[in-house]
Amino acid sequence: MTDPNAEELQALVFANRGLLLAAPAALISLFGRPSAFSVSVGLPLAFAGEALRCWAVGYSGSTTRGDQVTASKLATSGPYAYVRNPLYLGNFVTALGFTVAFTGKNTLLQRLVLGAGALGTMAAVYATIVPHEERYLRERFGDEFDRYCERVPRIIPQLEPAVNEKDAWDGSVIAEAESKTLVTFAAMLGLLALKALTA
Repeated sequence: MTDPNAEELQALVFANRGLLLAAPAALISLFGRPSAFSVSVGLPLAFAGEALRCWAVGYSGSTTRGDQVTASKLATSGPYAYVRNPLYLGNFVTALGFTVAFTGKNTLLQRLVLGAGALGTMAAVYATIVPHEERYLRERFGDEFDRYCERVPRIIPQLEPAVNEKDAWDGSVIAEAESKTLVTFAAMLGLLALKALTA
């Protein structure tokens, strides 16, 4: 049985995950000093992370942006056939990319501190909310979710899809589901360009 206090904390972190993850992004953009090399290495990673998110959203729909966990169906197709949390994996890759891009001219110690702060915060948030989401999905989908968990890893993708494609990708949901993420991504790009020009 889950501790009610832990459940409350998980729900609170889930509802405020965007704000919690914005803080380290703000620190990186504020204290980072990009170089041409760091931008050329980091930006492809950032775009790859966002591409993974868009691929995942096309299968999961617009329910991923709410303050409470909800799911009209269990997403198992597309990237969900390789890893159970492709949205969070995409976020992590994007954060890694922007961390690299922003910190090219920082000292090694500064890069380590900024990177550990950003990626560590992200890991802590996800370690808190993933069990919260999985508890909901287990209650909602029961054995179907348990069978899915047996075949698909939580964080590290497997090389072969574990489930057959049963749903088609729907790109029409991206504008609604990814609007906040795309605005944040564009803001980070703008800040990176500004910092690169003035560094």
